[in-house]
Amino acid sequence: MMSHLIVLPVVLPLASAVLLLLTRFGNPRLKRALGLVSTLALLGISFALLVEASTDTVQYYALGDWQPPFGIVLVLDRLSALMLLVTALLAVGCVFFACGGDDEKGSNFHGLLQLQLMGINGAFLTGDLFNLFVFFEVLLLASYALLLHGGGKARIQSAVHYVVLNLAGSALFLIAVGLLYGATGTLNMADMAREVSQLDPERHGLVVAGALLLLVVFGLKAAILPLYFWLPRAYSSAPAPVAALFAVMTKVGVYAILRVYWLIFGEQAGGLAALEQPWVWWLSLATLAIAGIGVLAARDLKLLVAYLVLVSVGTLLAGVGMRSAEAVAGLLFYLVHTTLITGGLFLLAEMIGVQRGKAGTRLVKGRTPKNATALGLLFIVGAMAVAGLPPLSGAFGKIMLLGAADSGERVWFWPLLLGTGLCALIALSRAGSTLFWRSQESDASSERLSPWHWAGVTWLVAAAPLLAILAGPLSGYTTAAAEQLTDPDAIIQTLLPAAEDAS
Repeated sequence: MMSHLIVLPVVLPLASAVLLLLTRFGNPRLKRALGLVSTLALLGISFALLVEASTDTVQYYALGDWQPPFGIVLVLDRLSALMLLVTALLAVGCVFFACGGDDEKGSNFHGLLQLQLMGINGAFLTGDLFNLFVFFEVLLLASYALLLHGGGKARIQSAVHYVVLNLAGSALFLIAVGLLYGATGTLNMADMAREVSQLDPERHGLVVAGALLLLVVFGLKAAILPLYFWLPRAYSSAPAPVAALFAVMTKVGVYAILRVYWLIFGEQAGGLAALEQPWVWWLSLATLAIAGIGVLAARDLKLLVAYLVLVSVGTLLAGVGMRSAEAVAGLLFYLVHTTLITGGLFLLAEMIGVQRGKAGTRLVKGRTPKNATALGLLFIVGAMAVAGLPPLSGAFGKIMLLGAADSGERVWFWPLLLGTGLCALIALSRAGSTLFWRSQESDASSERLSPWHWAGVTWLVAAAPLLAILAGPLSGYTTAAAEQLTDPDAIIQTLLPAAEDAS
């Protein structure tokens, strides 16, 4: 079944990026207008795809009309549609904020951002393992340039580490794909799932090696312990709209783990089923513990938010490690919340730092922000949401995950999740009191904030109360998405009907 709408989240950002890069020396207002129109159009398309996916019908787009498993396909289901919409919502806030002047601190910002959106959207839609690698490389190449936007010693140093680690990950990705192709003879994920279920026992070793190598690659993208060390420094030194957009980058790794291991190594895989589960479970708990310590130790607001991203990674991957539909429903709800709120906090940190003069975002005594009341209110909402305090959205996701844990998992997961929430609450309370109370009187030299800055931050932070209001419909959608994900036959039968009928 083909709908041309499915390909637009990839084609639209690509076309916009080409147009923006061709006009990179043109009028800044024109570039901002093109970037805004493209991103808002992407938001509309993503919402339309979410409505299509809510019918529970898996759809695919066969490029060149080459049918699977031989051709390249883009697959739309509830999970991919949700990830597209979250990315578009985050991107709109980032573009709004960048239009306040951050986009002109370097070159080609809007074109590179559109290229990154193309890579992210392609990774969420692809049904082919090799093209997952291709889209990973597209989004990474754009992120390398965006991380260096505006220059500076700290950005260059963090970018070097980021590039080297991801190049190593790309090499491992290719090796893993080669191993799995050699063992199964296919790269289409639905076809690979069918082949794995019928695999000769002597080939199990190759498949296990390829699957665990993929887990290393996806773990690096998601920033799971011990592969997370690049994230705090890279995110805290990146330009604010770039750091905010990077909030969804770790979720690409989480998505890839969900998609690959639930589809290819689901129950139909027999002895190879859920081979990633013990690794993901224990490493996610360790990530939670280390991230909680990092939150308490952070002495800079941007670094604090970066460690809060790590807290969300540990929480999400713990949900993956539980390997149940209830846990997946909870982690998807929490994923929507944490992506938008941590993105908003990165933007808010930049606004606070701009008005504090030399102190910047460091948690030391400094100048009182000129717009302290409005910034303080946004900070309180964001802090309550990210710490998981009711009645805001973070509490709902955590309650769903806590309820999904069985008696054996609760012994480990409950203390760690609640403990890291307490760590976040303490660290954010200390940060708020330092930024807004332990400060000197403001002066006339405080830099004025652009209306675009306020629009970008408000767009994202407002997600906390809105998601709480829409908790019923959203939890219903994530529950249905989890049930669809945990039933791989739906995708296999849609993409390979002839093979299913023959078997």
